[in-house]
Amino acid sequence: MNLPRFNGATDEDARRLLLTCLDAPQWADRVLAGRPYDTLGEVEAAMVVASAAISDEELEQALARHPRIGERADADRHDAAHSTREQSGVDRDDADLARRLEEGNRVYEDRFGRVFIVRAAGRSGTDILEHLQQRLDNSDELERAATIDQLTQIAVLRMKEALS
Repeated sequence: MNLPRFNGATDEDARRLLLTCLDAPQWADRVLAGRPYDTLGEVEAAMVVASAAISDEELEQALARHPRIGERADADRHDAAHSTREQSGVDRDDADLARRLEEGNRVYEDRFGRVFIVRAAGRSGTDILEHLQQRLDNSDELERAATIDQLTQIAVLRMKEALS
């Protein structure tokens, strides 16, 4: 699909595409309301603005579609094709990195009560681990904002891919 097709798609089809980028229904509706878009930059800006109003329920729903960093995606629960491609920089054969990511994920989940999310595309496993460790020092409010920012970055990358 390209931008003109996205603009001309039925609400149902366009919404389905948006939900594969970020599984947050009200967020998708806010982005849909801005159609038609003249540029991909306008779509991206609308996605960022819509993310500012993501509810706790939508955040939980969106996170449920993402596997833990370093874990294989479950095709029944996650966007497996996206997640596998996005986490390609994580060396699954590095046992020490895998152990450290697993431990970091557990500490993060104990601390914040949700799965750690980061835009993994373009990042190595070591970069992701450093990002995780830095975010453990965030306040709850700052970490919620960081989580939404990372989900939005992932959504924008997925949308650019879908519309290219």
